[in-house]
Amino acid sequence: MVSVGTIVWLSSELMFFAALFAAYFTIRSVTTAAAAPGTETLWQASTEMLNVPFASVNTFILVASSFTCQAGVFAAEHGKVGRTGSLANIRAWGMREWFILTYLMGAVFIAGQVTEYAALIHEGLSISSSPYGSVFYLTTGFHGLHVTGGLIAFVYVLARTYMARKFTHEQAVSAIVVSYYWHFVDVVWIALFATIYLLK
Repeated sequence: MVSVGTIVWLSSELMFFAALFAAYFTIRSVTTAAAAPGTETLWQASTEMLNVPFASVNTFILVASSFTCQAGVFAAEHGKVGRTGSLANIRAWGMREWFILTYLMGAVFIAGQVTEYAALIHEGLSISSSPYGSVFYLTTGFHGLHVTGGLIAFVYVLARTYMARKFTHEQAVSAIVVSYYWHFVDVVWIALFATIYLLK
């Protein structure tokens, strides 16, 4: 029931991000149509400020975190909550080690996003500077909030494993549900990255 409820909730989140995508393309279409023929559009001028290589590395880190998260889920499904050998032996890792690595990768992604925001604001692109700025910060900012929510969920799941005397089925379900959310956040970011940084 928890898994089904999570999937239903993620469906509503999908509608939320669909609305943000619709706003992005609508504002882009309107501002492009309003530009004088032969002149640089708002979108062309604004997207030149984006650091695509930096965003690509940040995207790779977030996408890779989906694989580490799933490795943690596989360990949880087998009741392997912690490592059984040396920390250097990745094959001996349990759910905790994989989830801690996933958490760190997600934190690096958020730090990268904050760094990018600081650079763009320094260049004059803020949420109130233009329609592009508004839609850029709204789409990427809400996604960043969702990633932060996922990081909090990882802390919650990890804390439960350390506080409980033994690893239970309910804890394994919690780990699986958090992975659903994390994979969803990663897929949404891939779509955002393609739309904002590649299509421009």
